[in-house]
Amino acid sequence: MPASTDDSGDLWAVLVAGSKTYMNYRHQADVCHAYQILHSHGVPDDHIIVMMFDDIANSPENPTPGKIINRPDGPDVYQGVPKDYTGTDVTPENFLKVLAGDTEGLKGVGSGKVLGSGPNDRVFINLVDHGAPGIFGFPTTFLYENDFTNAILGMSRNNQFKEMTIYLEACESGSMFKNLPDDINVYALSAANSTQSSYACYFDSARRTFLGDVFSIKWMEDTDREDVTKESLVKQFNIVAKETTTSQVLQFGQLSIDTQKVGQFVGDDQTTLDTFGPFNPLNDPCLNSSMASPDVPLATLQMNHNNAVAHLGADYWQTQVDMLQESRSFVRDTMRHIVTAVTGDSSLTDQMMTNNHHQIHKNKCYQAATNSFHDICFDLSENTYAMRVLYAIVNLCEHGYTADEFTTAARAVCIFDPITGII
Repeated sequence: MPASTDDSGDLWAVLVAGSKTYMNYRHQADVCHAYQILHSHGVPDDHIIVMMFDDIANSPENPTPGKIINRPDGPDVYQGVPKDYTGTDVTPENFLKVLAGDTEGLKGVGSGKVLGSGPNDRVFINLVDHGAPGIFGFPTTFLYENDFTNAILGMSRNNQFKEMTIYLEACESGSMFKNLPDDINVYALSAANSTQSSYACYFDSARRTFLGDVFSIKWMEDTDREDVTKESLVKQFNIVAKETTTSQVLQFGQLSIDTQKVGQFVGDDQTTLDTFGPFNPLNDPCLNSSMASPDVPLATLQMNHNNAVAHLGADYWQTQVDMLQESRSFVRDTMRHIVTAVTGDSSLTDQMMTNNHHQIHKNKCYQAATNSFHDICFDLSENTYAMRVLYAIVNLCEHGYTADEFTTAARAVCIFDPITGII
């Protein structure tokens, strides 16, 4: 199916920040910035659906209440952002209903807004959060790759778009598009390949958090600088892939769509072009402050320790660092004990515990075992570091071990009380 050159029809957008807590400030900041881009380029609010927990702008930890920024000394990106689905309404189930245009299923939930797009319309989806192999995180649960792919296929069958573009920021985000067809007018970019972390950047000492993520910052700052009626998607991809030196930005789906202009997916009204960047890699303020997403909590605590003025304050932050390191070791040790119980062999355990994991082919095994790990051992939404050990489940399943074997082992190993806060 060739890419369309017809500019008739409307533009719709779905923007999702899948995390919560102030430590994850950057995810909501990214999504708020994406909203400002769409808004400034003329996309009406009734065509933009925003899902975010909304616990950052007015957090007691935010030194500028009611404001969110996406770069140091940058503009407020929170002002005017629609609050379509917030708090406990930010779920993968509601996200999939939004995509399906299921107004009945979302009656009485949030704004109730869903995609109203049709066969002549374009759709832009931006997802930002933590990830793991075949998983995109939400505040209390997670979205599996096959459910996302099936939703996209359903949208295609139901003629809900002429063309659709998806930008996804998460660790192992490439794994979310491994089954995306290349002939249904859907084009996608991932922040990383299927085994890499994505990266945060712009640590702000006053806010004690990272303000953005490298891939998101790069595509949005490029969009802010460019005439989007002239810049093509492939030009933006090449710029972002070159500037995102921390991970491998990849294209998926129907690549012929990348000849389309960026403005066809973010709005094409003229706006004042930003003069911030681009930068030489050696003095790029985003790259120079970049940090692998799994390392962000520990790095944040260590920076807070280093910036503490009083000795008492330094002691507090050092205690937090020590507790987090101990908790993370507990997660890794727990998975190792489970794998050992499954394999019964220490050398096989070492093999399964390598993070050079296989691609996911045995989806049913992986999902069932991951659900067991989530239900029995560590709630993945409350203990996001536990996502870092899911590669062991991929390896077990791909080597022929069953979800039932994993579940039995998990029940035997995870006899501790529920734990939260291992980030």
